[in-house]
Amino acid sequence: MSRDLGLRRLRKLRRLDTCVLVTALSVTASGCVVVHGEREVLPATTRAEAAEALGEFTAAYNKADKAYDSSLDADRTTGALADIDEARLKAGRVNSPEGNASHTPLELTDAKFTIPEKAGWPRWFLADAAGNKGGESRWLLVFTRNGLDETWEAAYLTLVAPQDIPEFKTDQDGWAEAVPANSAGLAVKPGELSKDYVTYLKAGGDSFAEGPYTSEWRAQREKKSSRPGLATQYIDEPVTNGDYAPLALRTEDGGALVFFTTRHFEKQTAAAGASVPTPNKDVLALTTGEIRQSLTMEFVSNEVVLDPAGDGAVEVLGRIQGLTAARGE
Repeated sequence: MSRDLGLRRLRKLRRLDTCVLVTALSVTASGCVVVHGEREVLPATTRAEAAEALGEFTAAYNKADKAYDSSLDADRTTGALADIDEARLKAGRVNSPEGNASHTPLELTDAKFTIPEKAGWPRWFLADAAGNKGGESRWLLVFTRNGLDETWEAAYLTLVAPQDIPEFKTDQDGWAEAVPANSAGLAVKPGELSKDYVTYLKAGGDSFAEGPYTSEWRAQREKKSSRPGLATQYIDEPVTNGDYAPLALRTEDGGALVFFTTRHFEKQTAAAGASVPTPNKDVLALTTGEIRQSLTMEFVSNEVVLDPAGDGAVEVLGRIQGLTAARGE
């Protein structure tokens, strides 16, 4: 389901050649020098600003969740997370117009920030925090923006076991290294991971390590598709452009931690004389058309993987998927 193209689209279309006024670099007749953000290699932000962005996101997320109102955090999310969050809140609003009676505020603590140095926009950083939801898993949020006048927005959110989070390569000042989408020297170029992942889901292979988001998920799909009287078909699509572009950080061992997006469709078709199982109320809230003999559900998913240096299997560490639309026929 596409997001509202209003203020968010206008914001994304602003010029990406925003300049930074820096007075400490040199003195000119005017007392300052202009550094072009699209050319200079600079840290994406300061640690203080990153902490502020995380706090502002959390506050907006909680307001939106309590009211089931996506407008309350629309300027704090983008990309895959925005699609998932907006659809979740829309379904909640349909089923509980008065708001979320079971709302429990999200609390993120013990936050660590990995901030890469890079040239050009977007600039981005990773926040790694403990949450009061999700058990012992750490909350990994990737924040992006396309210019100095932009608000930091969370584009990716995944939950990962603490022991699975790698050490990152940093310089003497603690700044991390962003890995370009077309970077060679990895098992899979970051820009090709979305495409390769959907290819793996369809055909299998050894490009991804076995686990709950790879071999086990394929086995669950195969089992589901063979139910008597109900045919289930899957279509998977890569999503790689704009706010859905993959983002990667160099790990200490030379590999990369990569965040990327995919889209998935699941179509259930009942045999003649039978009917599709009645979906739950959240699915119904996002469904258009009348469910007679088939139901097609659309999901957006964001993944985080360890992409090793050289050859090897890519390991999927975490994956969050959300229903964004459904159609009955």
